[in-house]
Amino acid sequence: MEPVPTNAEVRLTVAQCFRTLSSSADCKDIVSSLQTLNSFLDGGPESKSTSAQQAEFRRSHYSRTLQFLVSNIQADWLHSLSAAQRSSLWDGLFLKGPPEQALMVLMEEVGQLRLSSSLNHLVSIIEKFLQSGRLADLLWSYCGQAAPSDSLQFRETLVGRIIALPDITANKLHPNNRPLLLPQEYYPLLAKEMLIALERTCQALRDGTDCSMTFVAQILGKVCIQGHSGLVLAVMAPRLSVCTRSDMLWQRVSWKLMDNVPQGWMESVLTGLVQAVSGPDALGRIIGNLVLTNKKTQFIMTHKLLLLQYKYKTQVLRTILGYLAADKDRRPLLVQVLRSVLQAWSNPSAVKHTPLEQQLYVSKALLLSVSLLKDSELQELRSELLQCMLSGMQSHLDSSVVRIRNMGMVVGECLSSRLDINGAKLKFEYEQNDETCELLSLLTPSTCDEPEPEPGPLNGLDCCEETSETVPPMQNVSLQNQSGSQPSKTDPDSDLDSDDELTPYDMSGDQEMSQASPPRYLRDCLETLISSEDRERLELSLRLAESLVRKNVFAAREISVQMTKVLLHMEDKYSINGFLGLRQATMVALTVTDCIPVTQYLTTEFYSLNYSLRQRLDILEVLALAAQELSRPNTDKKAPSIGTATTTVLAPYPGDNPVHWQQVVEKRIQSKTRRISKGATQPASKGSPNRFAPVAGYFFFPLLRNYDKPQVTFDLLGSDHLILGRLIHTLGLFIHLAINAPIAAQMGCALLDFVWAVRYHVDQMVRRGVLFAVCSVFLSMPSQNLLVDLGDQLFETRTWLADVAEGDSDADCRSLAVQSLVLLDKSIKKQLQDSKALSLES
Repeated sequence: MEPVPTNAEVRLTVAQCFRTLSSSADCKDIVSSLQTLNSFLDGGPESKSTSAQQAEFRRSHYSRTLQFLVSNIQADWLHSLSAAQRSSLWDGLFLKGPPEQALMVLMEEVGQLRLSSSLNHLVSIIEKFLQSGRLADLLWSYCGQAAPSDSLQFRETLVGRIIALPDITANKLHPNNRPLLLPQEYYPLLAKEMLIALERTCQALRDGTDCSMTFVAQILGKVCIQGHSGLVLAVMAPRLSVCTRSDMLWQRVSWKLMDNVPQGWMESVLTGLVQAVSGPDALGRIIGNLVLTNKKTQFIMTHKLLLLQYKYKTQVLRTILGYLAADKDRRPLLVQVLRSVLQAWSNPSAVKHTPLEQQLYVSKALLLSVSLLKDSELQELRSELLQCMLSGMQSHLDSSVVRIRNMGMVVGECLSSRLDINGAKLKFEYEQNDETCELLSLLTPSTCDEPEPEPGPLNGLDCCEETSETVPPMQNVSLQNQSGSQPSKTDPDSDLDSDDELTPYDMSGDQEMSQASPPRYLRDCLETLISSEDRERLELSLRLAESLVRKNVFAAREISVQMTKVLLHMEDKYSINGFLGLRQATMVALTVTDCIPVTQYLTTEFYSLNYSLRQRLDILEVLALAAQELSRPNTDKKAPSIGTATTTVLAPYPGDNPVHWQQVVEKRIQSKTRRISKGATQPASKGSPNRFAPVAGYFFFPLLRNYDKPQVTFDLLGSDHLILGRLIHTLGLFIHLAINAPIAAQMGCALLDFVWAVRYHVDQMVRRGVLFAVCSVFLSMPSQNLLVDLGDQLFETRTWLADVAEGDSDADCRSLAVQSLVLLDKSIKKQLQDSKALSLES
């Protein structure tokens, strides 16, 4: 027989593992399958897979495996694993394979999940991914490839995911984002990982291996263009400056890195770099002669940062101009810069119309450029400098702004002293302040960079060890003295460690803690109700569902209809104590929280096929309870009682209130006055709007839509008397709860038309429902509407009620009929009296 190809063998093994994880409930099979998948990544001597199988798995099956894992993150088999098994077998799969595939799968899933424990789990894996140096492995994997194997689109997406990682996690976890994923922590970490990748690149070049800087340059450019250049280059610039001081290979790598930055992102990198380096020498070692080979860089360094932008400190000007003057090949650019700056400084229009800060910035650039010129270069530019100096001084001295005049005088003095015109120097009288002193100091350039630290480890562990070893011995002595003042637990003379007389705790009432963790998020609760077969997890989720819905209103509205559907179809397979009440309370909370969508769903499903009578009764009960809750006053913000209000308000000083004595006298009179009857002293409670009134139509009218259409499993007007009676009673309740609402009259007319056909029903429950509905109509509808809208039916209705009150076999029906007659007579009498009063007034 021919041997099975490697790719087919790996594919079959992975498929078998997937089937086991999807269907098996045996923990041993699950652990064995996860260990098999991990064996393709371990690569150690104990691994059962060959190197060819491992390579095939990494190439073709690794991403699919991770996608399978995240899609089953709520599965019961994952929760059956211990914490150690989950960390080593499940989490470990994300930390051993190709890092770019793992990061893409994690970020894609995090971007799709809502706030839940699954999201927290994936974010914790991302934290482990970053803390274990996998980001440096990812960057190095692209540095070590002379020809990348993946597509350009994949690399662009990967770069975007790496840079936007803090934004993606913040959008999902805000305001509870992890510290490591905040920009202040993440981007310095990214900078360190980039330096590690560059260090590996230098080592590979020493070994004769070709490398590429394109991917790391794209990361650097994109992170700077998105506004994080300060955080990244504050870490990278000092390290690059130190490493390139004596190592030419590091210089080559750094130059290649900067040269490969995309042109559109070059400005953000350079502006961040010139602010982060310690001086012009460090800048020259990091970017080399990039200003000569790259036109974009030349424009930024010689024009934009000097003439168009003026927000940078003087040190940035020193760095840029010192960099141009440090190499003979770059010195022509310094002369070019001097001419441009001199023209801008002497331009009369610029003096009048540019901001004062920009003029000060240009003046600093001019003085620094002149200070860096050699005597031979000054002699060549002497006539040009003299002409521009005179015209520029005239423009500045003509200004009415004192600072501009002082600026012109200081620059004129400095230029004349540098040019040494016939041994005569200009001298002006101006106010000596910080600004003029700084301008005068620029003529003597700084000759060296700031001191730089020696190269050291990137993780900063040595610094921590040094600080722990340099603690003064006196601190240890004081701590010993403080601890020695307290009795020692090991002292034989001490009675503190004796537990003979301690009273044991009463543990008779202790309860065994559940191994399942309660859900913290509503989506976790929904996932458990949908897919879990674990009784403890189901019960915990069901018991906490209502509180989660009421606490997280926005999250509940996103999944309200879906969760209502799940609860409506849910069965009590495990005999959970109070199952029906918990299920009903959660459905009521969902209906109250997201009223219209849930109500539309429930009223539509009431007449749908293949529902049991219990489910239809559940729908009516949920709607009735939700309507009652909506009609009650909102008690979330209660008005403070009189006693509380008086105690929380500070009493004013008696002399501050001119009528204070009148209040005292009035209080004494009331205390000594005896009254036979007295009205209510408590203020009336503030009214609140009826939240049910605006949505009453969504509860009421859909339930009248298909009552006369018999379904396959449901015959409302036929044999299903219980459903008919409960439906009529629920509709009557809706009418009663919508009292004084504008739609109440329309609801009353529709309900009377509905119940008129079944007023002589043989089932007494249906007749009770009809009479209750009639009472609700008479209570809720205004009397004028009764006579106007129902005038033709009132005589027949009154005759029918009289017949029921006299001859119905059910006592409750007779009582309800009497009540309805009384209400009807009162409404008619009131309306007749109002009509008579109006006619007399007219």
